[in-house]
Amino acid sequence: MTFDERYRAIHARDSRFDGQFVTAVRTTGIYCRPSCPARTPNPGNVTFYPTSAAAHEAGYRACKRCLPEAAPGSPEWDLRADAAGRAMRLIAEGVVEREGVPGLAARLGYSTRHLTRLLAAELGAGPLALARAHRAHTARMLLVGTAMPVADVAFAAGFASIRQCNDTVREVFGMTPTALRARGHGPQPAPPGEIDLLLAHRRPIDLDGVFAWMAARAVAGVEIAGTDDFARTLRLPGGPAWFQVRRDGGELRLRARVSAMPDLPLVVTRVRRLFDLDTDPLAIDAALAAEPALAPLVAATPGIRVPGVADPHEMLIRAMIGQQITVRAARTALTALTDALGERTDPHEGTDRLFPTMAAIAAHGAEVLRGPAARIRAVTGAAAVLASGELTLSTGDDPLAQRAALLALPGIGPWTADYVRMRVTGDPDVFLPGDVAVRTGAAAAGIPAEPRPLTAWAERTAPWRSYLTAHLWHAAATPPTPLTPRETS
Repeated sequence: MTFDERYRAIHARDSRFDGQFVTAVRTTGIYCRPSCPARTPNPGNVTFYPTSAAAHEAGYRACKRCLPEAAPGSPEWDLRADAAGRAMRLIAEGVVEREGVPGLAARLGYSTRHLTRLLAAELGAGPLALARAHRAHTARMLLVGTAMPVADVAFAAGFASIRQCNDTVREVFGMTPTALRARGHGPQPAPPGEIDLLLAHRRPIDLDGVFAWMAARAVAGVEIAGTDDFARTLRLPGGPAWFQVRRDGGELRLRARVSAMPDLPLVVTRVRRLFDLDTDPLAIDAALAAEPALAPLVAATPGIRVPGVADPHEMLIRAMIGQQITVRAARTALTALTDALGERTDPHEGTDRLFPTMAAIAAHGAEVLRGPAARIRAVTGAAAVLASGELTLSTGDDPLAQRAALLALPGIGPWTADYVRMRVTGDPDVFLPGDVAVRTGAAAAGIPAEPRPLTAWAERTAPWRSYLTAHLWHAAATPPTPLTPRETS
């Protein structure tokens, strides 16, 4: 966006741009989200920054009125497959806290010095400042949304000490943690050992579709889903975790329980990706609805989402087992695998085990899985390379490099590699022309249904072909609307 485009957005107080950039005002020394209700500053006093970390580095503090750190995350990090976008996804996953800047640089294939230069040039701040801004955001979220003691908030947000947390919150928000908490709407009650948080997101959102997707694929024991909620267990660096996402009126709320407080931001990040909460639905809907054949689909399902993943390695196994069989059959096979090899965990609201480790599947999957021998060898072989570290899958992968690495494994073809890429990296521009449901949906929508012409037709919807895929899946699952007498005459 140009300066004038951004300025028009803040003059209109357009909430669609919240999270996509921040507005720093030289005369006040603060930065705001685009929808801040304060008087629009003069253009000569305004500097736009791509991230709050860049504004921090330039000496600005967050607005106490609009709290820009409470905005949903930028959809740009899903769109961008370059090093900066991948770095932002990994920083949100807590890689800097666990592995340091050298670990982040190694994952991206750069030296620490070069990565720092690259991020400073692209985003206005280096990796340490970006990670610090993420910790400040997490601290604000926990202070305002929970009753956790400030000491627990500090360590859950990733700070090394309570003093470091206090100093950062004071510097970023111009308030002490206690004062910041007092500005909240009051924490939601939660059972002992759990937290309850509001999940900010852009509207519209097709929650009916997301919960239905989760329910159709829920693996018994690990996951449980209904029309208004979804819960599952998860293996994280600090130990087993559990979370539940539920519809609460027009809002989404997250309940979570972790074994180690530093894992809490990781749960929030993965839930946001699982429910695709940082996307820009208005931009996507407008682009797809511009095609006459898709306009009815967008009107019927505004704010459609492409679900992400809670665990990238698990996603690959689920995709491979689901190749060329129905969703129900895949769910049955995955439940049997989990029953046999999954670790037991504390029972919690319908969940009592973890999805099997890659090492367990590699060693014993052949004893449990049923079907063609070649497919079973492919599944256990993929689990073995994941367990050994020979192959890694993460949200920060280069999408095309990840696709190439998957295609190099026996038993993985283009559909599986692209489906995993869509779900794991959040790439918004993946299309699956060979998918039977996609072709069925295309025929129902009146667009070419054969792979080659369908691929050519879909190019006009770039860079949103993942969302086109989601609409065609939905069209394939939705019975046609009976024609009225007037329509048939």
